[in-house]
Amino acid sequence: MKRLSILLGFISLFSMLNLKAQDPWIIQADKIDAQNYYGISVSNGVIGVVSSPTPLRVKEVILAGVYDQYGRGRTSNFLPSFNLLDLKLTIDWEDVSIDNISNYKQQLDMQTGIFSGSFDFKDIASVEYSYCALRHLPHNTMLSVKVTSRKKDIHIVAENVLLTPAALRDDQHFYNEINPSHAYIPLLTSKAKSPSGKIDIVASNTFLFEEEHGKQPKVMHEMRDSDSHLMKFVKRIGANSPYSFSLIGTLISSEQVNDPYNQAERLAIYANLQGKESLMDNHKQAWAKLWESDITIEGDPQVQQDVHNMLYHLYSFTREGSKYPLSPMGLSGTGYNGHVFWDTEIFMFPPLLYLQPEIAKGLIEYRFDRLGAAKRNASSYGYQGALFPWESAMSGEEECPVWALSGTYEHHITGDIAFAAWQYYLVTQDKTWLEEKGWPILQGTADFWVSRVVENQGKYEIRNVVCADEWAENVDNNAYTNAIAKLNLEYAVECAKLLNYSINDKWLTIAKNLVFSKMENGVTREHDSYDGQNIKQADVNLLTYPLKVITDKNQIKKDLEYYISKVPPTNTPAMTKSIFSTIYSRLGDSVNAYKLFKESYEPNLLPPFRVMAEMQGSTNPYFITGAGGVLQSIIMGFGGIDIDSKGNINQLKTSLPSHWTKLEIKGVGKDRRTYMVR
Repeated sequence: MKRLSILLGFISLFSMLNLKAQDPWIIQADKIDAQNYYGISVSNGVIGVVSSPTPLRVKEVILAGVYDQYGRGRTSNFLPSFNLLDLKLTIDWEDVSIDNISNYKQQLDMQTGIFSGSFDFKDIASVEYSYCALRHLPHNTMLSVKVTSRKKDIHIVAENVLLTPAALRDDQHFYNEINPSHAYIPLLTSKAKSPSGKIDIVASNTFLFEEEHGKQPKVMHEMRDSDSHLMKFVKRIGANSPYSFSLIGTLISSEQVNDPYNQAERLAIYANLQGKESLMDNHKQAWAKLWESDITIEGDPQVQQDVHNMLYHLYSFTREGSKYPLSPMGLSGTGYNGHVFWDTEIFMFPPLLYLQPEIAKGLIEYRFDRLGAAKRNASSYGYQGALFPWESAMSGEEECPVWALSGTYEHHITGDIAFAAWQYYLVTQDKTWLEEKGWPILQGTADFWVSRVVENQGKYEIRNVVCADEWAENVDNNAYTNAIAKLNLEYAVECAKLLNYSINDKWLTIAKNLVFSKMENGVTREHDSYDGQNIKQADVNLLTYPLKVITDKNQIKKDLEYYISKVPPTNTPAMTKSIFSTIYSRLGDSVNAYKLFKESYEPNLLPPFRVMAEMQGSTNPYFITGAGGVLQSIIMGFGGIDIDSKGNINQLKTSLPSHWTKLEIKGVGKDRRTYMVR
């Protein structure tokens, strides 16, 4: 008994230390290694800012919705944009760099979406800085700096540089000062065109000073080269004194407004005159509103922080009222060229649908707005209805490189979009939306499948497709493709009944007679020619979750155990094991569910902020598709949240990992309910 008491004491002590080891909201980097550093994003759904190991700098800035032909292939690509927060600081006439500072730390506060850093410059001064993409002002960023002198008076020089990215052309540079009687507003503005010349992109920056009007430092302007210019000021700081200033950045394009040049400067002036305190208060209030829908886990501090990290990125890459697409890398860079895949509807959309339905609405309406392009796409291949592109940008036309067969044959994307549209209706019960936008999507996609199937002795086949498992190309009767088509057709029938519209008789006939087959061992066959090959990602198992086409527990287990063994340990995307985890949770097996949950993301984390890459060994964070899958393993797996065919949100009986004492999911659905598992 004494040994047991000592052991329990050690366990209790370890638990207490572990609880203190990780803050649920703040990720800290106490050692900055520039050679092994992967930036973390602060974003507001329109602007994404990626951190840099260089003090006071950021790696890159991304503006949502701006695509043009540049770089890979002959397709539209996400364009790098002006680096708004490029600040160079000189202290006593010596440039600050990572080589001449000490005690350098960085951190991200996920609760407020604020990134910050601090360091000492020799024994002369200490510096603190923070920046954010203002949540309430979609086109604005703000960087704030505080320099505290030590021992003696010092001089600082702060330079903000606007350098035109290599992707842009025909750049123009402007400097102006707005001088109403009560304010001093310097404006550093750059304007350039996208590679094709179709889009204007404008950045406009202003310093925001805290001194009384008339006592601010005088800002100077310099042209450094044909593609860059800067504004700067010099300030003397007394011994043992702090000095603070801010830099407000504005980024906008002709994709958002007709006159981005004037609007960029207007927004810079507007933000300047709001003042730092008001800007930060409104920014924090906007983030607090988002976090009314949250996930809390007791008993596993590191997982709690990781889940907040994933949810933070999902929230930061999107925003209510926006119809910008959500790509696999969100606003963390130009990975996958910013294109939109099935990742959005199947992996990122479901957590948002439950926790932020108004944000989810924008994602499906992005597809509705491009329904006409999908119909033209179907027609060009000789089909009826609407065929959505495998890779989409702003036009709604196919953006997949020609050499990739997915662009011409991975047709399950069309059913994925219909699936998301129907799920949105079920959760919101918004019948007006269903009639105006949901029905056109469901009708157009169902009509596509009618023209896509081939009748064979009373059965219907879908031949020559690229599977959800993309290592299987140009095969017949892929289980996932057939299943999503079946649901698409059934949802169209349900929607027509609900709205008292006429029903195409073929929809239900085809849905009832689509081909699914099994192997000799009783496992659901991935496609007609599947014979035990390794798979890239979950395919058949998606029929269990989220599609619910396979509901027999014995079949679910058989399929799960078989296909888990067919996924190699490396070179496969993060979201596969999260699907396996979710299914195990729903089967009541918390041990395997937790094991696969951890395997679904931990091997993919990169330093120093645990940002998620697509697969183990990748260096392309942040992979928001994987985060969406892991969040589903929490919400729909361990949490058991489920929606039935009538739109009722229920909670299935599940069990938690043994060391979790409580899981709470707050702000679910239109009624903002809280669900708990102990």
